[in-house]
Amino acid sequence: MTELASDTAMVLAAGLGTRMRPLTNDRPKPLVQVAGKALIDHALDRLAEAGVARAVVNLHYFPEMIEEHLAGRVAPAVTFSDERAVLLETGGGMVNAQDLLPDPFFCVNSDNIWLDGPTNAFAELSQVWDPERMDALLLLVSHTRASNFRGKGDFQVDGKGRLTRRLSGRIAPFIYTGVQIVSKRLLRDAPEGPFSTLALWDRAIEEGRLFGIAFTGEWFEVGDPEAIAPTEAALAGA
Repeated sequence: MTELASDTAMVLAAGLGTRMRPLTNDRPKPLVQVAGKALIDHALDRLAEAGVARAVVNLHYFPEMIEEHLAGRVAPAVTFSDERAVLLETGGGMVNAQDLLPDPFFCVNSDNIWLDGPTNAFAELSQVWDPERMDALLLLVSHTRASNFRGKGDFQVDGKGRLTRRLSGRIAPFIYTGVQIVSKRLLRDAPEGPFSTLALWDRAIEEGRLFGIAFTGEWFEVGDPEAIAPTEAALAGA
């Protein structure tokens, strides 16, 4: 059994979920139900199955609802990172929570669903993780394994696994799944306040320290209400 690179994951759950409206008019997106289970529970269950012991969940939109929903969860054990005062976006959210996180840590979006392949996602990342060379290692998926995805892709990967961003007007072969391992080196000298992780990734790309691997399982983007029914149908047939 693969030893995991970290025992802790940050779960990004603070966003406004605007693309999921009207379902998010009265609840946060992580509590939208898919196949009888809240989106955040799909992510946390995968963490528990992989043996990740702790989850740091950031809060902003309907924070009390998420706190109440997760109050009884013991695997993984949940700690909250409070962003009630201001929504800090993905990069700012990680910086705000860094005192609660070890080095390295997993980071997981709370609004994607995946089915593991022969090896679970966190073990796949851990097998490749090399802190001497990497500031972050992203779990990527090809278009053929990305259900409900209608975009142009996010990254190109060279022969050594290093990433570059999709060029404007082009198609990129790989899509970011919302799952990664992050070294605290990535967070150094970060901007104050709200900002996207893209700013940190771009610096890591310039330094040759942003890497990715192709996921061997199936991944579902659940970004809007229209994606729920086909995802439920696929999960029922899995």
